[in-house]
Amino acid sequence: MNPQKQRVERRLAAILAADVAGYSRLMEADEVGTLRILTAHRAIMDGLISENGGRIANTAGDSLLAEFPSAVDAVQCAVEIQERLGLEPGSQSLRFRIGVHVGDVMVRDGDLLGDGVNVAARLQELAPPGSICVSETAYHYVRKLLPLSFSDLGPQRVKNMEEPVRAYSLKPGPVASTSSDHAKPLSLPDRPSIAVLPFANLSEDPQQEYFADGLVEDIITGLSRVRSFFVIARNSSFTYKGRAVDVRQVSRELGVQYVLEGSIRKAGSRVRIAGQLIDGMTGHHVWADRFDGDMSDIFELQDRVTESVVGAVEPSIRLEEIRQAHNKPTTSVTAYDLYLRALPCFYKMTREGFADVRRLTNEALSIDPGFTLAKALGAYIRSISVSQCWHEPDDIRVAIRMAREVMSEARDDPTSLRFAAQVLAYSAKDYEAALNAIERSLSLNPNSAQSYTSSGWVNTHASRPLVAIDHFHKAMRLSPLDPEKGIALSGIGMCYLMLEQFEEALNWGEIALREMPGYGSSYRVVIGALVGLGRLDEAKMAAERLMEAFPTYTLSLQRQINPWRDQTFAQRYLDALQAAGIPE
Repeated sequence: MNPQKQRVERRLAAILAADVAGYSRLMEADEVGTLRILTAHRAIMDGLISENGGRIANTAGDSLLAEFPSAVDAVQCAVEIQERLGLEPGSQSLRFRIGVHVGDVMVRDGDLLGDGVNVAARLQELAPPGSICVSETAYHYVRKLLPLSFSDLGPQRVKNMEEPVRAYSLKPGPVASTSSDHAKPLSLPDRPSIAVLPFANLSEDPQQEYFADGLVEDIITGLSRVRSFFVIARNSSFTYKGRAVDVRQVSRELGVQYVLEGSIRKAGSRVRIAGQLIDGMTGHHVWADRFDGDMSDIFELQDRVTESVVGAVEPSIRLEEIRQAHNKPTTSVTAYDLYLRALPCFYKMTREGFADVRRLTNEALSIDPGFTLAKALGAYIRSISVSQCWHEPDDIRVAIRMAREVMSEARDDPTSLRFAAQVLAYSAKDYEAALNAIERSLSLNPNSAQSYTSSGWVNTHASRPLVAIDHFHKAMRLSPLDPEKGIALSGIGMCYLMLEQFEEALNWGEIALREMPGYGSSYRVVIGALVGLGRLDEAKMAAERLMEAFPTYTLSLQRQINPWRDQTFAQRYLDALQAAGIPE
């Protein structure tokens, strides 16, 4: 066949690579017996691969390569293979090593090629005889869905791969409980890692809680802009709000070495911030201090807290990096106070909360029209209100105008840029401007889980699902306990919907709904996946649940939104909603 006419297809796949440990030695010792056992074992493996929805792509001697529609299917099959072969005659002499990875592959004449295959093969070489080794990507897909226990092997240097591959070895036996991820310790990053817990509000007025929370959020943002730090996102840190916690437990659950806790007291125009930094591995206090000042100096106080923490954790870091990173968002303390009041309303993710954000940001902008952060938040809640069916008639036009103003004013504020990027991608369909904005946001704040979630959605809308999936996973590692994790989970499901991997899309969409049932996108992912799988009755039931949650949602509204760069997918998406019974 003419090589130029061979069709090469690319797709995302879960890849299982297997070979026999010490095969050459076994063949030298007993060629006939080894081939007999191998033939019997291969028959079992072929059957299990087929039963789990897989396809054998490449075979050569003692090795095989198979692809699956999902990581869950691939890992489940690997487990069944090792368990079944362990009971067969000859299992002690002939033992398979298995590697599983999820990645981009090329398909030519049925064979799998490319980096995804190479990673799976390298993982297989890392696995001890009779065991399974999976990549970090595959691990993230299966850890919540299969009752299995893994050991983190850390980054592994493997031949012919420039970057290290993080590997996980499957432990024998089931996990004692899979009811909560909180009990699973996360591996520590390879740089100083820190979580900032909500500070106690010691003000006489309990209504000042918003002020304490807002200052802590700014401290988190300041720390996360130090490139050599790994900083847990605000949403995960704040799951501990109002709880008496053991710092060492927080360290285990969030996968960090250091924990910062403290208090804020505001009396009139005076503010006192007290903080203490604790090594979560040992429980020892690393640093403690307090900072007094006036409300007019509030940004300077925040900087002093951040600089002190940086200096305590890693003195070699140039503090000028953090000083340059933190710019005053406004010269008006009153406007800033209104913005801080808007934040807890924003995090409620409700119609009423968004209405309060709209009112408070409008008021802040009436005081300081140049307060870009308030403008960016106002633009974003108008844009996302359309998706949630909470919008007002002029919201799309106003959101786009505000986002473009933000882009011309806020080249160095990562939070404003991420808000603007999502508006530009979702409402303006200006994908190149949105991608530039979100890349700038991530370069300014490489530790922001929210920016990675935003990047995931911007890349999804711009028809870059593989990049999006990667960024959604990075967001969830930076914020492992995030109550808004459903936004990232829904995005992963949407990406698999775009890739027409409907089983994967359905799995992620259902997880997203369990995590965050008030997020409309997740319902639509489930509907699209069920229609794609031909399960129309279930799709209609899912559509009924969507309409119960969002009774004003219509196909006409979806056509108006149409945030997808890929118009073929946009039409398929609409067709699925229509087939499921969403009203015109």
